[in-house]
Amino acid sequence: METTQLAPSFIVTGGCGFVGSNLVAQLQQRVPGCHVIVIDSMRTGTFQTLVDACQRCGEHFRGEVLAKGVGEVLWDWLLKEHKPRAVFHLGAITDTTVDDEAVMIEQNAGLAWRVIVSACAERDVPLVYASSAATYGTPGQALRKEPFPEDAAGRPNNVYGFSKWLMEQVHRRISAERVSLGEKQPWIIGLRFFNVFGPGESHKGSMASMAYQLTKQILAGGRPRLFEFGEQARDQVSVDDIVGICLASAGLGERGDPKPGIYNAGSGKVTSFEDVASAVRSGLGIAQAERPTEFIPMPASIRRFYQDYTCADMSLAASGLGFKPMHDPVEAIASYARWIADTEDGMSVE
Repeated sequence: METTQLAPSFIVTGGCGFVGSNLVAQLQQRVPGCHVIVIDSMRTGTFQTLVDACQRCGEHFRGEVLAKGVGEVLWDWLLKEHKPRAVFHLGAITDTTVDDEAVMIEQNAGLAWRVIVSACAERDVPLVYASSAATYGTPGQALRKEPFPEDAAGRPNNVYGFSKWLMEQVHRRISAERVSLGEKQPWIIGLRFFNVFGPGESHKGSMASMAYQLTKQILAGGRPRLFEFGEQARDQVSVDDIVGICLASAGLGERGDPKPGIYNAGSGKVTSFEDVASAVRSGLGIAQAERPTEFIPMPASIRRFYQDYTCADMSLAASGLGFKPMHDPVEAIASYARWIADTEDGMSVE
């Protein structure tokens, strides 16, 4: 007698946000018939972002949405009920300018996070979560303009980065505890997202990528505005590559047995903000002389936690996850600017 094999399910927290919605859309494409449970408090995410992401993939969203904070979810019951193939935890406060340290730490790294990690480890469910390049702060590599290896983190410049560092400590402790009891290492993978850009971030406001903000400034008839003098340089990474490394971490990439741990999630390349502005102008077909960059002083409130340089060393991700970034940042930014002009603004720049 044949038994019916149910399609796998996945849980995505923050699934109505920027990265989460793109991930949900790709899961539906990569695993036909899968059931995706989105958990989102809707504090900053929106249903439209999820609908649009699925539409870009020629899909409709076919899953379900639990409009709750992760702390309101009965995780042990949820994992028992749905038996997910993987949990992707992307929901968090991501506004790096939030100064309420208690709120940031409790929301991102408090009891709810410990419950998620423990429940996934207990039920042997792969867990992939978003950490951040903000965990690095300003390591020696930044001063030497070198890529950041994973072991250079630990001195964040702001409470957002500190909250992500605390998330990693919970991960490390629970993994070590289970190994010490003679159990296998839990399938838990933390990904330190660098500066992500791409479709689906329009709702993020001031936290949207530099590529998005500069494109909108130019489309509105203005000049791209940068802090003096545009030499600040970051690892700009396409959301398509971020989705790719999330999938690889869940065994949905080139290898089905990724190594648990904490990895960088970037392009592995550094792009100055002036180069971002140039890529945007290129994508929009606008000469630099027509819209030259306007440089402005950096406010002291931003200067105190600002990272002037970030670049991900992606060698560990290649060996541990079998993942390599596929998109050149400058080319992807130019293409993204063109896409914004053609879709969000419903117009093309002459």
